[in-house]
Amino acid sequence: MKRSLLFLLGFLSVSCFISFIISGCAQVGSPSGGPRDSIAPKLVSAQPNLKSTNFKGNKIVLTFDEYVDVQDVQTNVLVSPFPKNNPTISFKLKTVTIKLKDTLKENTTYAINFGNAIRDNNEGNPYKNFTYVFSTGNTVDSLTLSGKIIIAETGKADSTISAILYRDAPDSAVQTRKPDYLTRLDGQGNFTFTNLSAGSYKVYALKDGDGGKTYNSGIEEFAFNDEIIMLPDSTNPFTLYAYAEEKDIKKTGTTKDAPGKTAADKRLKYTTSLTTLQQDLNNDLVLTFNRKIKTWDSTKIQLTDTLFNAIAGVLFSLDSTKKIVNIQSKWPAESKYYLIVNKEVVTDTFNTQLLKTDTLRFTTKKLEDYGNISIRFSNLVIEKHPVLLFLKGDLLVKSVAINSATWSEKLMEPGEYELRILYDDNNNGKWDPGNYIKKIQPEKGITLDKRLTIKANWDNEREVKL
Repeated sequence: MKRSLLFLLGFLSVSCFISFIISGCAQVGSPSGGPRDSIAPKLVSAQPNLKSTNFKGNKIVLTFDEYVDVQDVQTNVLVSPFPKNNPTISFKLKTVTIKLKDTLKENTTYAINFGNAIRDNNEGNPYKNFTYVFSTGNTVDSLTLSGKIIIAETGKADSTISAILYRDAPDSAVQTRKPDYLTRLDGQGNFTFTNLSAGSYKVYALKDGDGGKTYNSGIEEFAFNDEIIMLPDSTNPFTLYAYAEEKDIKKTGTTKDAPGKTAADKRLKYTTSLTTLQQDLNNDLVLTFNRKIKTWDSTKIQLTDTLFNAIAGVLFSLDSTKKIVNIQSKWPAESKYYLIVNKEVVTDTFNTQLLKTDTLRFTTKKLEDYGNISIRFSNLVIEKHPVLLFLKGDLLVKSVAINSATWSEKLMEPGEYELRILYDDNNNGKWDPGNYIKKIQPEKGITLDKRLTIKANWDNEREVKL
């Protein structure tokens, strides 16, 4: 028996040795962890049950099939109708507990939408948009109201705006109290209110700046619907156009010289709009000073040719910021100039002047540095006074009124542009926001999906179908 066992062990060793030579013996290793868990928690039970009627309590317990976590309650959870006091939400092991703080209205359907708050404890997989619904009456209301909100000036969506709804309320309600219903937008600006009862509603959009859930500032993005919504009669989706009546200009305090600043930091200085000492053929030459100008003398700045002869027809002006001097002239291509800036041309609010007189030598750009552009429009409503806007980021580069189905221009600066069509209803050449008090809707802009790339020394063409 021992000899048989030894023979067998020897045979196995030889076999392993042969196998190792061919492909290597099997190695002992750690087992794989398996695929990552990507399954969201599932609701096992709710107490009271989902869509319960004649609800009388103030506590709801949700039980899931695995350990759960509840995250970012303040930003994720929405209660409709909108409560005066938010419920407290806690979790332990597999349960989530909701304690209501408000006195519930009679014969009303409530919905608690958790957004992405409920997640499994291990991998953080969210139970997306889980909504617990109950009614204090005999039935659960099931009417819905859908629509879309876009920014009027750009035609783009902004998912940080909320849609808000008031029932049987005066026009002033949106300015004086919190809404009855509030819901989020998706990435395309769409929204849906659910579990509504029959009645009259007013719908708005609000980008709430101070957390008060009321429209109380002209810098807040806001939209209103012209008509009262009657449910269940008014069921077609509609679009609201959001606007800010005032620009959000960030306030900055007065800057004082910090201790330890060098003399160079306190100098009055300026920069120019020249790019590599070349002047653009389409725009003014601009001097930008580092401090506000108190006084200035336009006779102490000169534009000359290379023989120092003054150029005729040049206009010098100080803009409203008191920091920018514009030099307006016709700029022939490939021409050479001198700009002489006398040190006494300006005095700032500290009675400081420039340290020395500067003489800048520059040339204008070549025609070949620019591209030609031709655009043909389809479905453009000329009667609405369309304006074509060229933008780079948030900077408006060019604005032109369009009077026909084709538009072309030479000497366009090369680069990539965002194109926008503005329907200028009052024909004043600029975009105008709405006014809720006067019930005036904003003018509407359309940002084209495809950007325009203009190449130098090239005939650039584009078809635009609206």
